[in-house]
Amino acid sequence: MTNEHAVLELSEDIPDFVRGTINLASERLGAVGLATSDEFFAPLSRMLNDEPAVFLPGEYDDNGKWMDGWESRRKRVPGHDWAIIRLAMPGRIFGFDIDTSFFTGNYPPHASIEVAHVENGDPDEATEWVEILSKTALGPSRHHYVEIDDQAHRANVWTHLRLHIYPDGGVARLRVFGAAHYDWSRVGAEQEVDLAYIFHGARALAWSDAHYGSPERMLGPGRGINMGDGWETARRRGPGHDWTILKLGHPGTIARVIVDTAHFKGNYPDTCELLGAYLPDHVGDFSDEQIRDSETWKPILPRTKLQMDHVHEFAGDAVEGIGPVTHVRFAIHPDGGVSRLRLFGTKA
Repeated sequence: MTNEHAVLELSEDIPDFVRGTINLASERLGAVGLATSDEFFAPLSRMLNDEPAVFLPGEYDDNGKWMDGWESRRKRVPGHDWAIIRLAMPGRIFGFDIDTSFFTGNYPPHASIEVAHVENGDPDEATEWVEILSKTALGPSRHHYVEIDDQAHRANVWTHLRLHIYPDGGVARLRVFGAAHYDWSRVGAEQEVDLAYIFHGARALAWSDAHYGSPERMLGPGRGINMGDGWETARRRGPGHDWTILKLGHPGTIARVIVDTAHFKGNYPDTCELLGAYLPDHVGDFSDEQIRDSETWKPILPRTKLQMDHVHEFAGDAVEGIGPVTHVRFAIHPDGGVSRLRLFGTKA
């Protein structure tokens, strides 16, 4: 840490339930804070920021110390504070990180979480809320990873969340780990669809390196807004190359591939390739042996030269027709950054 700008590093190991999930409360992906009982010291929107919380020792505003998160005033009346969040997309929830980084004498001693499914719009007085996390003890300036064990809660699809803190205080970040839900019955058999879109349920399961940005960022909406909005690895100093294994949102046949290196100029990969496999019975992560086996999956896009800051589109004879796949291995040689990966095709 420095005196001017401190960032709290993760001191705990990230639990297994987090791997292969996406943050449904990501502001970058579209999550929004809708309402709160109080945000006197710091607004609810900061709690959804995708970047790690920071601490600015000399920074104050009109209401007091500037804090990177949501912070309510000291409660002088009965009750407790709460906040309602619209998730970035409908999804299944596997667990949370309630992060109190830098909140030491002002963290909430306890928190609980309710969820709701609202078909259209946002919650109202008639909305039925379901408690998914009962009142849980919190500590100062730390990450609190909590896995949801109730299989019924994990299987249901939720659109909104209500965080309760008891009685008041500050939360730096709320991460909601889960998987996006998409109604594939609305997609026709011959309709082209992005099988690797994060809003369609695609996700990254494994990768060699994600030093500057995780692979799931390649699956996000739109074009990358800057070099931080994509998958970028550290500079490789030894043999080998970087790769990621993705689970498609639905089994399908890939016919068109887009590799976008937007904003990556002195650090774009020299070449890339795409392999695929049909593994309908595979559930969960990949073992080390299965990762090694993925190197022999069928080629969809052979190793191909890339350019800096460019949209590369491959279709027709450039894409091998290997039939339906459920997983792909996207490899870059030797390292570098890719802003977006689109895998267009038809569902199987």
